[in-house]
Amino acid sequence: MAVSSFRSGRLPFYHHPQLPSKASTPRSAVSFKKLNGCFNSTSKFRAFLLFAQYSQSSQQDRFSSRLQSSLENLPKLLEDIVQTSISTGPRGAFRLAQGIQAFVGVGGEWLADVSRSTNEPTGIPSQLQLGLLSPLYLRKLFERMGATYIKLGQFIASAPTLFPPEYVEEFQKCFDKAPEVPFEDIQSILRQELGRPIDSVYEYINPTPIASASIAQVHGARLKGSQDDVVIKVLKPGIEDILVADLNFIYLAARILEFLNPEFSRASLVAVVKDIRESMLEEVDFYKEAKNIESFRRYLESMGLTRQATAPRVYNHCSTRRVLTMERLYGVPLTDLDTISSLVSSPENSLITALNVWFGSLLACETFHADVHAGNLWLLFDGRIGFLDFGIVGRISPKTWAAMEVFLASIATEEYESMASALTEMGATNQNVDTKAFARDLEKIFSSIQESK
Repeated sequence: MAVSSFRSGRLPFYHHPQLPSKASTPRSAVSFKKLNGCFNSTSKFRAFLLFAQYSQSSQQDRFSSRLQSSLENLPKLLEDIVQTSISTGPRGAFRLAQGIQAFVGVGGEWLADVSRSTNEPTGIPSQLQLGLLSPLYLRKLFERMGATYIKLGQFIASAPTLFPPEYVEEFQKCFDKAPEVPFEDIQSILRQELGRPIDSVYEYINPTPIASASIAQVHGARLKGSQDDVVIKVLKPGIEDILVADLNFIYLAARILEFLNPEFSRASLVAVVKDIRESMLEEVDFYKEAKNIESFRRYLESMGLTRQATAPRVYNHCSTRRVLTMERLYGVPLTDLDTISSLVSSPENSLITALNVWFGSLLACETFHADVHAGNLWLLFDGRIGFLDFGIVGRISPKTWAAMEVFLASIATEEYESMASALTEMGATNQNVDTKAFARDLEKIFSSIQESK
């Protein structure tokens, strides 16, 4: 079939060479409507080709830009890898060996349980079918891997909206139920840290720990001379090396992920990991925890809250970087509702008091307790709220508070540029963001919310 071309503005039409011409056989002509449709289809096809070429060009530009950015960031990544590997040292290889040992150990337990279950008439339970990913064996693996992974287990236990209920329930055992360190090792650390005989400082130490957490172990004791009841918090041996190796590995993994996929940088993955690393490494320095406790006690005294709440007194003469001796507080966790009801007439008021004291510390204290859970928040037998374990604290700078005040005021007055500036000051965006464009986006968001009401 021959195809005619555009001539003098006339529309093209199709004709067969053996059929009569258009003049003698008008019926053979394609209707104007069909031809016009053909024309439109051809135009659309050309437009599609142009769009495809543009899209391909845009993709190439984005790929080139991403490649150039990656090449620019590559030296910094390699520098981070080298520096982090040097700071980790032989601890990295040691932790790898520990990880393999933990995996083999828990895997052996799972195989033994499977072999016993094969003879059962009901067959292999569904939990065993999941292997080491089942809640029970994953929790055991985390506990064998030590502090970093026990902390991860505690996070799972504290996030019921993110993880299945069976995992949340199983990982509750990670709170204050980590594997215990033998008392002989605890005594050795005390002698080394105190630099004098243990019986010259303590009248008595209970060899059975009150709690064994991921990073430290706590024993009840009585001071010599004053006969004060105290608790001794002892850093577990080798815990610093474990944390450094694990957290450095996690940091490098985050850096490589952001390098391979820059989209992760929008979630500030590396920044989050760095914050976690800094806070966890601070937790192994009991001098800092003692300072945090004293700061909180000064806050309670200055605000006249000592009758409502307290934190344990620190005995500095028998505290070091790895040993923290504190006043022993007697009470029950705030989650023990039955016991709380027998101690106070209104458990709700006790909870409200705890919240008010904690929120007040955000404003009036240098640091605030950032690890508030059932094990660290007690109702004492004298009716006060007891705040325990100040290893993890948060800090809000005056600059951030000032920006937050501006942000809250700008919501009420609908001043979007002030709102955008305040969010930038609080670190919610990059510092080089276009504030006016950001303000317009905020206005659109708030307008859409108001329209949807």
